[in-house]
Amino acid sequence: MNSRRNFLKSSVLISSALAFPKFVFSTFSNNLPNVLILGDSISIGYTPFVKDLLKYKANVFRPMLDNEKAENCSGTTKGVDNIDRWIGTTKWDVIHFNFGLHDIKHVDPVTGENSKNPDHPHQADVKQYRKNLKVIVEKLKATGAKLIFATTTPYPDEVGGPLRKPGMPEKYNKAAIKIMNFNGIAINNLYEFVKPRIADLQLPNNVHFKPQGSLALAEKVIDRINEALEN
Repeated sequence: MNSRRNFLKSSVLISSALAFPKFVFSTFSNNLPNVLILGDSISIGYTPFVKDLLKYKANVFRPMLDNEKAENCSGTTKGVDNIDRWIGTTKWDVIHFNFGLHDIKHVDPVTGENSKNPDHPHQADVKQYRKNLKVIVEKLKATGAKLIFATTTPYPDEVGGPLRKPGMPEKYNKAAIKIMNFNGIAINNLYEFVKPRIADLQLPNNVHFKPQGSLALAEKVIDRINEALEN
């Protein structure tokens, strides 16, 4: 495994791996367990590495758009509306999921578009986030899959794009972890993993990650998926 990871760091990371070719998401072997990854663009970044490093151990999938690009699962509002479609009819052995980064951002209450105005509401405030997440969790539990929730990753206090106020990931993660603990769902604490290494792993003034950051996240995701598959 270490040699494989070293190879990725020296070659895949500086290649076109992050272009997300179709085969990254569609290769399937009937004799391997099925793993579904649900999440926003952060998970889009690490899914190709998870797929590659687990290719002999599991079929790894995530939702796809009609144009064969990876679908951004966005926040819990979209999650509630689409969770049945994302689950589909496949028998999932493990589902690794996250919602939060889009819920935190501010949106124009009239247009629904991303906003930098602090007076505009969050896409889903903590109360609505909690309500939506409970609906999603019940749907996921019904699949019988082993579930893993990834905490929302941190971001710099000064960040580009729509307004995301400092300190919000902690508040949303606290609400999510309480729900996961109540439901006996494993936690992949990506927030705590990234926080002390944010300058090395994350792009400046951005919620997104450098290629080496996506690989580092993938390794944490793989560790938790392996635990679920082996237990």
